[in-house]
Amino acid sequence: MKNPFRRNAPDREQVVPSVKTGLGTFGGVFTPSLLTILGVIMYLRFGWVVGNVGLLGTLIIVTLGTAITFLTALSIAAIATDQQVRTGGAYYMISRSLGIEIGGAIGIPLYIALALSVALYTVGFAESVTSVFPSLDFKTVGLVTTLGVATLATISAKVAIRAQYFIMFGIVLSLISLFFGSPIEDTTIEMWGAADRNSEDFWVVFAVFFPAVTGIMSGINMSGDLKNPSKSIPRGTFAAIGVGYVIYMILPIILANRADALSLIDDPMIMRKMAYWGDAILIGVWGATLSSAVGSILGAPRVLQALARDRVLPRSLGWLGKGSANDDAPRYGTVFTLAIALVAVYMGNLNILAPVLTMFFLTTYGILNAAAGIEGVLDSPSFRPSFKVHWIFSLLGTLGCIAVMLLINALATALALAFILVVFFWLQSREMKTAWGDVRRGLWMAVIRAGLLSLGQKKESKTWRPNPLVLSGAPTKRWHLIDFAASITHNRGILTVATVLTGNQIDNERRKRMEYNIQDFLSKRSARGFARVISAPNPFKGAAEFVKFYGLGSIVPNTIILGDSENEAIRQEYCDMIAQFHTLKRNVIIVHDNEEKGFGNRERIDLWWGGLKGNGGLLMLLAYLMQSSLAWYDAKVRIKMMVPNEKAAKDARRNLSAVIKKLRTGAVLEVIISDGRSFDTVLHESSADADLIFMGMALPGAHFIDYYTKLQQRIRSLPTTVMVLAAEEISFGEVLMQQDAFRED
Repeated sequence: MKNPFRRNAPDREQVVPSVKTGLGTFGGVFTPSLLTILGVIMYLRFGWVVGNVGLLGTLIIVTLGTAITFLTALSIAAIATDQQVRTGGAYYMISRSLGIEIGGAIGIPLYIALALSVALYTVGFAESVTSVFPSLDFKTVGLVTTLGVATLATISAKVAIRAQYFIMFGIVLSLISLFFGSPIEDTTIEMWGAADRNSEDFWVVFAVFFPAVTGIMSGINMSGDLKNPSKSIPRGTFAAIGVGYVIYMILPIILANRADALSLIDDPMIMRKMAYWGDAILIGVWGATLSSAVGSILGAPRVLQALARDRVLPRSLGWLGKGSANDDAPRYGTVFTLAIALVAVYMGNLNILAPVLTMFFLTTYGILNAAAGIEGVLDSPSFRPSFKVHWIFSLLGTLGCIAVMLLINALATALALAFILVVFFWLQSREMKTAWGDVRRGLWMAVIRAGLLSLGQKKESKTWRPNPLVLSGAPTKRWHLIDFAASITHNRGILTVATVLTGNQIDNERRKRMEYNIQDFLSKRSARGFARVISAPNPFKGAAEFVKFYGLGSIVPNTIILGDSENEAIRQEYCDMIAQFHTLKRNVIIVHDNEEKGFGNRERIDLWWGGLKGNGGLLMLLAYLMQSSLAWYDAKVRIKMMVPNEKAAKDARRNLSAVIKKLRTGAVLEVIISDGRSFDTVLHESSADADLIFMGMALPGAHFIDYYTKLQQRIRSLPTTVMVLAAEEISFGEVLMQQDAFRED
């Protein structure tokens, strides 16, 4: 773990400045987005969609797909107008909102989807070319085309964008030609797909179509090259969605009126036959597929570049974050993306690639919506987008994405989510540090606030658990106190390790550094808790004041754990501190450590008991918690009671056996007859071989210091002994009736 107090810690957010090449809304967002929307799916698979699900089914698919995209665009607009968006597009937005781990978990599959999109579009281009020129080899055309668009993207992003203006003209020309075309056969409009010809399922068709409306990513992924991303991304994205939706709602009507369903399904180039000038469709197909491929080959390396610069990728791939020339173009990333696309072109086809992309894009859309929705719910002062969207719409978009993924293919959804979770936990295991904040802290704050307000001040026996405060001094020298505390919490209670420093020269920076060191020490020992360092002129009074005021709402340390002190010079102050803790209704546990034996073999716990009242209930509960912890798992607990004679022993066994059996702690009762021996003698004879001893303490009173002096003399040569003083206004007997809730999972 790196020390945050070290000066000049690397700041990822400032390592590489974002370089703007001055692309505007029309050229940088609207054009690439619309050209990707009006792409290969529209020309080569839209007739197949209409033929399988009919006119009404197609209109529903278009509306549903566009609705999800529109809701996502609302969320994107909110995030984009709240923060400065740099290279990385959707990945950048998610990582700066939900954190580097979630951003990386989505950014990596997003990059894969964009890289495969290149293959999707070049495969579509090859399919259309070979349908016109059958003598050409399909894979050769696809591979050569992929190399060509990658070369164009490598030369310059501006050149690629300018080339898309000519492609836009070709697409407009093809649509005009289609509009003024004519039917190719007599047909009856089918509103739904016919079951008698084994039409594809509605959700299978949706999965093939959905990449057509994911074109908004092409503009968003150019965020690092835009002159003004916060304005261009919302305006260009909404305009592209609107124009695309109108076109996609008109086209099914034209197709359904000009050919029957079987022709629409069987002929990918059927639009060419319908158009007034058939070759205009070829221009549109080739232009759309090439422009979409260019958009993807421009976007994918920029996402990869952002992932590498944020050190999300393995260190061996750090070179992918390098930029070239004055525009910081990701040429290394382009070559890397080209390699993936070439493999996909060689192996894939449209109907296989499209559903894979659908899953990855839906996942990205869902997380983008979730990021904006969470920001809206939390209403953080730092979240002030100029484009305001109610969080309901964002969360509706998230639910829509999840629902559609499950309806398309539940298994594929599970695999996609499993892949994302693997990446997430891998990134989390690397304990990545970022220079930016994210929404997670605000989310936990909202949950904590709601929980604290719901808890109120009322205490319930059923839900009681120890929330220990360990006054440890130097934790490295008194690890046994923290070890004991961790054992009774089972990593579920709230553990705090506190140290009181004395002196006037202790500044805030030193205290913070010590807190960090203690926290680091706890983490390395797998003890989960908080560290606090305070300064006070007097350590005992300082500890009492700290216990008095430490906590939030009803969540306060209910159990104080101390080390024993045999220093007679401070005994009065030590005992006064215990009395103050008891007055504050805090249970007190004093651990007298046997330095030679420690906790022994952690196999046997002796509990000297005087009944459930007073300290008895808490003693029994603590012994049970120790026994059921991982460190003391399956240790034997012996409940010991001393009586004067055999008659008293019979009564004790008869009465207590039933109680202990009802408590179901697994403890064994052992009644010891004194035969005239003193308690101290019986104690030392009976518990000499124990690994840990539990005993109760008397209530603090006028002669408490004398009592405590005798108590120390009693336990001096015993194994490690825990002295317990119950103070909370709660029935620990009732807590014991619920003890099964504390068992380790």
